[in-house]
Amino acid sequence: MLGYILRRLLATIPVLVIVAVLVFLMLRLTPGDPAAVIAGDNATTEQIGLIRNRLGLDKPILTQFLIWAGNLAQGQLGESFFFKKPIGELIAGRIEPTLALAFATMLIAICVAIPLGVLAAYKHGSWIDRIVMGFSVLGFSVPVFVIGYALIYVFAITLGWFPVQGYQPLSGGFGGFLQRLVLPAVTLSVIYIALIARMTRASVLEVLSEDYIRTARAKGQVERKILFRHALKNAAVPIVTVVGIGIALLIGGVVVTESVFAIPGLGRLTVDAVLARDYPTIQAVILLFSGVYVGINLLIDLAYSLFDPRIRY
Repeated sequence: MLGYILRRLLATIPVLVIVAVLVFLMLRLTPGDPAAVIAGDNATTEQIGLIRNRLGLDKPILTQFLIWAGNLAQGQLGESFFFKKPIGELIAGRIEPTLALAFATMLIAICVAIPLGVLAAYKHGSWIDRIVMGFSVLGFSVPVFVIGYALIYVFAITLGWFPVQGYQPLSGGFGGFLQRLVLPAVTLSVIYIALIARMTRASVLEVLSEDYIRTARAKGQVERKILFRHALKNAAVPIVTVVGIGIALLIGGVVVTESVFAIPGLGRLTVDAVLARDYPTIQAVILLFSGVYVGINLLIDLAYSLFDPRIRY
């Protein structure tokens, strides 16, 4: 097991290197000049040139990459062009809202989707099954921002149950923190409920046709025990996989949801950095997201051994 973990960790290094090179080149080769954005619309060519020189953007691309890679190897993410702060400080200040939103989203999705998927499999072909599958199709079809604006209109503007936008840190009080987190988390969880419920239904439905399920029923075991102790446990590997994929896909959903609800997290930071052509911030955030994605995939692989005893490392 330890050898497997070390091999997987070493395998992540080339992936992150390739991501770093591609992101660096894409940012440098796409149209737009950070110096012009910083200088403003009325800036002269000389003023823009001075800013480019101060930021090191007048150096060859290879030189810029080597400087950035050298700083990164020393654990230095650099300083933001636009925010004028160390990027590590920016990320540290924005990570709590993103983690809170991601955790709440997956908690809602798992707690709702897995029972729904098991119920749909148990009631296969019934009206309950059709409703769950219809919701899954709807969850995949409707964009996140449409769901967000609909929930804002109904529950924030019309009913007044929740704030329209904004975020309150946990240190400011749990009530306000939870009140401002409910709508964004529900908005973002819809697509993951659809994804996990659909996979749970398919996996449990396949397991329910196995001989050991019929044997358990013949022994007179309670149906609830059969569903959750036997069927769900043996169907867990694909469900764990799709949950892990869902966590990785949160990256894109967080960007949109944080923009809709004006949450000052990493997603919103990414949007602001892209609009400002803030190269160092974009590179650092994408590398962070890539590292999280790779780490989640490693955890999924390790989780297989907990659910499938046939797997050996």
